[in-house]
Amino acid sequence: MSFATDAECQASWVSCGEKHLLGRKIVKIRYLSKKECELMGWFSRPIVIHFDDGSLVYPSQDDEGNDGGVLFGHGPDGEELTFPVLR
Repeated sequence: MSFATDAECQASWVSCGEKHLLGRKIVKIRYLSKKECELMGWFSRPIVIHFDDGSLVYPSQDDEGNDGGVLFGHGPDGEELTFPVLR
């Protein structure tokens, strides 16, 4: 049995990200509703990013999707960005 190397795994996920995110235009920003979180068994309401092709993404606290997560980043001037979860 052969397992993927770290580099192969990373390349695969970068390819997935490029396929679904690269070149997309963000058309809407919102937070998950309380009803959406209830349906997923979540207590934390993360930010949701909608794209021009109808897809959307939102952060989770882990790979298993156990609850909503915080989105961190940096602006072009180095400003730290934080999009917290709501409860």
